Amino acid sequence: MAWKPARRSVLAAIGAAAVNGAGVALPARTPSQRPALTVTSPNGKLVAYLDLPSGKADYPTWSATFDGKPLLERSTLALTLGNGRLLGPGGRYIDHVIEAIDASWTPPYGIASTYDGKANQIEARFEDRRTRIRFAIRLMAHDDGVAIRFVLMAAPGNSVQLGGEAIELRLPAGSEIWSSRDEGEYARSAPGRINPVPHPDLTRSTDKGAFADTPLLVTTPAGLALSVSESDRLHYPRLMFQPGKDEQSVATRLMHFPGRATGYSGPGETHAAPIFSVPVPFTTPWRLIIVSERPAGLIEKAGLIATLATPNRLGDTGWIRPGRAFRIRKPYSLAGAMEGIAFAEKRKLDYIEFDAHWYGDGTDASDATRPIDGLDMPAIVAAAAKRNIGTILYVDRVPAMRQLPDIVATFRRWGVAGIKFGFIWEGRQEDVDFIYDLVKTCGENRLLVNLHDNLRPAGLERTLPNYVALEGVRGNEQFPTARHNVTLPFTRALSGPIDYTICYDHYKNLTTNAHQLAMAAVYYNPLTFLYWYDVPSKYAVGAWPALQWFDECPTTWDETRAIDGRPGEFVAVARRHGKRWFLGAMTNEDARSITVPLAFLGQGRWQATIFADGAAGQQPRATPVMISRRTVTAGDRLQIAMQPSGGQAVLFEPTA
Repeated sequence: MAWKPARRSVLAAIGAAAVNGAGVALPARTPSQRPALTVTSPNGKLVAYLDLPSGKADYPTWSATFDGKPLLERSTLALTLGNGRLLGPGGRYIDHVIEAIDASWTPPYGIASTYDGKANQIEARFEDRRTRIRFAIRLMAHDDGVAIRFVLMAAPGNSVQLGGEAIELRLPAGSEIWSSRDEGEYARSAPGRINPVPHPDLTRSTDKGAFADTPLLVTTPAGLALSVSESDRLHYPRLMFQPGKDEQSVATRLMHFPGRATGYSGPGETHAAPIFSVPVPFTTPWRLIIVSERPAGLIEKAGLIATLATPNRLGDTGWIRPGRAFRIRKPYSLAGAMEGIAFAEKRKLDYIEFDAHWYGDGTDASDATRPIDGLDMPAIVAAAAKRNIGTILYVDRVPAMRQLPDIVATFRRWGVAGIKFGFIWEGRQEDVDFIYDLVKTCGENRLLVNLHDNLRPAGLERTLPNYVALEGVRGNEQFPTARHNVTLPFTRALSGPIDYTICYDHYKNLTTNAHQLAMAAVYYNPLTFLYWYDVPSKYAVGAWPALQWFDECPTTWDETRAIDGRPGEFVAVARRHGKRWFLGAMTNEDARSITVPLAFLGQGRWQATIFADGAAGQQPRATPVMISRRTVTAGDRLQIAMQPSGGQAVLFEPTA
């Protein structure tokens, strides 16, 4: 268990009275005839309720309010056993424990230098009379959100077969959801009508139906913004959402197939796994709702997902070095590699990367320890290392399955810094286990990991900190719209690292170059790829002064401030690394001006280097970047003007 209790009290009987874990007055709530437990966040703003079953057919339910506003109405809780029976309804209550927790921690890297882990939690214990399974429900109230999970404590045979979940989220009437699936666009709907358009690459070996990936973005009529996701997914299928029983409800759904089963082995050749087995005792992943009084506030609270995950299992993390990477383009050659190394050094980049085909056809069963002819990989790795530049190598899922021990041993002997694994499947329990073992094996051999394809974060980067990046997004290499780019900070980017492959000054871009610059501060990814489609010769002619922003912008942060934003419209985020602040602002297809108070800077005078949209070009990508400098203080307000599909990036450096 990731949480360490600071104090506890056990109450053996509760009758029909509510128990308040934090000792504050309860807000009004629809009366219930059932016994209820209550837990309140440390700051007293979030109150969560666990209603206990009072009869054989009654479900336990959970609900919550935030600052007196409805966050979650009574929603049913159950696990589905392998035989189809439900675990939860009619459970015989045994007792419960109230815990005040302080699991605050210092990450090796992240969106802040410290993560707040203070919370209050109830664990209510039950026994299912028919199966003799003893289980518990944990309900946690944190200042930033509410979470719930099941604990299987004891069972005949010491294992349990599961067939899914029956966990409901009944949202306040009139709520709106933003949902997506795989790399599809985001769709807005009522909770009970989610039906995102799937990616066209979905195969027969895919969960079919009106399913949405994590996280969901919810806005309520009372003005709350919610991000619904999961944390601590270990030895358990990945979570999706489906329409609930009415317009207000969504329900959890566990994946039966890997998401978008592409790559070697082909469509239709992957089995479904609707039933899976877990050992007892066993703890299911957290079902988590992060809450804020404004959509942008969710960005500051995104660290809660990692905070709820199992702590570091790797041990020493001093060797883990986040940074920026440059992809070496095909056709591969020793000369091209050396040119890429020189470019990386000039642009202060930390890594070079060889993508698919450096060892053969990237999606067949080629040997991933044998470079193609003419590519002396050990010599390239050594040459890069002399300039303090690490080398990352692409490996497809199939050789990772067939020859992982050989791969990690060879790469470690060469001095490789990390592996980008492609076409990774995630969904079924076996897929989740494969990813865990893959990342852990690499971590034990001091190799960073970047996973690509249809994946979703759930805090594994805390458990295995060498897991520095993942895709799971319709990335920038697909040249999405500006609207898509300013939706992601409130959706997919909230759940963890997002490998977005920034494409600067590309003729297919639908945004301005300043918009592309701003991405480096708006999106969080410890291993950020820059200049995705570029070759060094592109920048050999001319000064390219705007690249100073990429030269200086880090990938991990000591502090994050979400300035303002609305999903699909605009976003502005300021992040601090050391003594410097980096601000990124982006807008959709509408020109926009926003005012940014600079109070976050703190005392002293600061030089602001501003990378702004110039006069609008015929196409957004033709809009120049205008660079200016000015001295500012925390009492100033910065006016940010953005052209259609534009943006602005600002570097603040202390001068006194």
